[in-house]
Amino acid sequence: MRVQVVQQDLLQTQADAWIVNLFQGVTKPAGATGAVDQALDGQISRLIENGEFSGKLLETVVLYPANLAVGKVIVVGLGEADKFDLERVRQVAGAAYKVAARGRTRQIATIVHGAGIGGLCPVACAQATVEGSLLAAYKYKGKKPNAKDEDKFVELLVVEHKPEKIAAVERGVKRGQIMAQAANLARELVNTPANLMTPTHMAAVAEQVAQETGLELEVLEKEDMERLGMGCLLGVAQGSAQPPKLITLRYEGNPGGETLALVGKGITFDSGGISLKASAGMPNMKTDMAGGAAVLGAMKAIAQLKPKINVLGVVPCTENLPSGTALKPSDVLQAMTGQTIEIGSTDAEGRLILADAVAYAESKGASKIVDVATLTGACGVALGDVYAGLVSTNDELAEAVIAAGSQTGERFWRLPVHDLYRETYKSDVADLRNGGARGGGAITGGLIISEFIKEAAWAHLDIAAMARTDNSKGYSVKGGTGFATRTLIQLAENLAE
Repeated sequence: MRVQVVQQDLLQTQADAWIVNLFQGVTKPAGATGAVDQALDGQISRLIENGEFSGKLLETVVLYPANLAVGKVIVVGLGEADKFDLERVRQVAGAAYKVAARGRTRQIATIVHGAGIGGLCPVACAQATVEGSLLAAYKYKGKKPNAKDEDKFVELLVVEHKPEKIAAVERGVKRGQIMAQAANLARELVNTPANLMTPTHMAAVAEQVAQETGLELEVLEKEDMERLGMGCLLGVAQGSAQPPKLITLRYEGNPGGETLALVGKGITFDSGGISLKASAGMPNMKTDMAGGAAVLGAMKAIAQLKPKINVLGVVPCTENLPSGTALKPSDVLQAMTGQTIEIGSTDAEGRLILADAVAYAESKGASKIVDVATLTGACGVALGDVYAGLVSTNDELAEAVIAAGSQTGERFWRLPVHDLYRETYKSDVADLRNGGARGGGAITGGLIISEFIKEAAWAHLDIAAMARTDNSKGYSVKGGTGFATRTLIQLAENLAE
């Protein structure tokens, strides 16, 4: 979708659809909405008077004017003014875009939500307006060779009538495009069928990202992993015919400075291995590489935004399948660090591949490591799909993740860390087991990863309940969400500051 900033009044803008907004409880529209209302002979005001539109959050109404150079006008509710923030801007923009884009619409003109009467920063509001619109516009095309081509080119015009605000709006629009495109790349990878989204294909995507952005790419093959002693990653991979890959993308924005590592779980399909999952939910296990997808999307955006920080993206990729060569419960693996780990369940494979990946990141100089993974169902039981889980042994890094998530509208809840949790995954035959007691599974799953880091500050993001959705409200689209992508980008920028 093309996005263009236009400096003029909305009423002067030719388009198939206009998008305006209204706070809940407002009885007399003002600003651009008021101007449109006046041009429509008070139609919006009459809807409010008749109780047909209240401005409730994400509420929309469509008007078809006969006297204006526009096909339809969409009025979207901003909700209560005292609860209005940038995440609501994104949600509102997404909801309005979906309504505006219906039918034969090819050109949509929108005002910047929140920058006027909302009183928020024009740059941030322009970014959020474009982010929400582009996230809402995403659609996975699928593999339907006989289906009608429903693709259509839509142009989004971001209209600002004040010349002194144009530069700010243009900055926000550019950032919004980069952030949304990164999340949509992650969505695309997550939605791709697992027979196509193999470790080899993920490496090919990383290569494309590197070519487009100038990032330094390294892909470790099975032989490289054997040489480095990555027994945990190789142990999970041994049940699959697909060769494993360990992808690294390096961005150097501050030569000589510290390095932040973003490490994403890249299980391209997770059957559970010998500890086989129930069949009912198994089709969704193609999403088990959502953490890796988030890292690839984030690295692309970081290269485009150019923050003054060094960032290393690490994605260990493999399938987790049962076969005659597959890992078995009671097996013992040796990680890159030399530590040994007893297998209690082959379905606790994410922490195994991440053990080698975080160790590798630290060996490459990372002083801060954030891993992101669809790690445990336990996290979804604890937090639902409202918050992702956060486990960290470093208060400063944990707070930085939460702050970045707050800026992007992605919520993280920090779970407690205590040495008593570590007691639950002790082993009689190895240094530790890959699973602990049933209680506190989201915490122990994360802590096991931390055992393979020597000194670096560490935080773990469990996005198992957030990686896909059936929700279609606001900017949400059914399927992969790209969750954590934008938070990782924002985190890198914040740490650079």
